[in-house]
Amino acid sequence: MLIERLPLFPLEIVLYPGEQLPLHIFEPRYRILISRCIEADQPFGIVLAEAGKLAQVGSLARVTRVLTRYSDGRMDILVTGEDRFRIAQLYSGQPYLTADVERIIEPWETPEQALRERLITQHMRLLELVGRTVRPSLYQNVRYLSYVIAPNAGLTLQQQQEVLELLTENERIAYLVAHLERLLPQVEQMEMVRRRVQSNGHFPEGRTSDPSK
Repeated sequence: MLIERLPLFPLEIVLYPGEQLPLHIFEPRYRILISRCIEADQPFGIVLAEAGKLAQVGSLARVTRVLTRYSDGRMDILVTGEDRFRIAQLYSGQPYLTADVERIIEPWETPEQALRERLITQHMRLLELVGRTVRPSLYQNVRYLSYVIAPNAGLTLQQQQEVLELLTENERIAYLVAHLERLLPQVEQMEMVRRRVQSNGHFPEGRTSDPSK
């Protein structure tokens, strides 16, 4: 399905379908964009812009709440990610970029339950290691588990974009499982080092913390 002249908001962020994201709107052109979208109750597109390059796949975003309006026109808003899209044609006639975009329709497939459970276990372990609260309810009754986990899986921006561009849920879950298999031993090693340093909370005789001595 083609959406014509969708307003685009390039950011150094990857937004996933269903994800909520707070934004501070301060540039005049984006104040115009957001005001128009709120007035018409229409979505805009968030696409990753990194090192001067615009990604070709992004997510529709809809303003679900205006948190604060400032006297100078700035706004704090909350947006929610919707469908993914692929840019077909860019336009620069407005104060902000617009584009004709194609919605990405995800084919139905049977979820790989064993791989899904493995990913949940890995992610809970990661959260434990970094001192975050583990909430099993986070993983329950969600259609796309990958979109829940990817924002907090230690991915680089480029990796987050790669996940967004994968066509199916099983592909995304397999990607995240492989990523966490590599990441978890590194985080565990860092945690071991941290504990070792904490347990040695003094300098041995003959040493000093001052390199000049």
